Amino acid sequence: MSVTRVASRYAKSLLELAIDQKNLERVKEDVDGFITALKSRDFYLMLKSPIIHTSKKQSILDVLFKGKFDALTLAFLHVLVRKGREMYLPEMAYEFQTQYKALKGITTVRIITASPVSTAFLEEVKAKLAESKVTRKHIELIPEVNPELIGGFILEFDDKMYDASVHHQLETMRKQLINKQVA
Repeated sequence: MSVTRVASRYAKSLLELAIDQKNLERVKEDVDGFITALKSRDFYLMLKSPIIHTSKKQSILDVLFKGKFDALTLAFLHVLVRKGREMYLPEMAYEFQTQYKALKGITTVRIITASPVSTAFLEEVKAKLAESKVTRKHIELIPEVNPELIGGFILEFDDKMYDASVHHQLETMRKQLINKQVA
């Protein structure tokens, strides 16, 4: 079975369990904290390692998360480790976030600009996206800066990209000129 399928099934199980126990927001916070911990290369490699024994992995999870995570989240992590599925935990955590956002009607939109933009501009973009009906009800904007764009912006969401950057327009013009010279 593919990693994506396994991660998706475990994420769905955790999501449904959290909803049943009316603990969804707390579990979401725990998963966000787990994803933050995954930024540590050592922690990530420990989860993926077949050499480290299950009991050692469980004790590491206890040291890191016991008292900080909800009992449901910690028990879920322990079950996955006990069943030898800990290598899927990173993917499962990211998939949980995706399923949570779909459940709550949240679209994450990355907006990449050449320089930092004002909050007013971000709110205007958010309003335009909301009225366009190409996104879900709620929009989470993540601003990024890439000076190579020269000007304009790029929007990325749901495997879509809208490129309104000066860099892209110049590149398009360059390709058109080359094609005219060749023809």
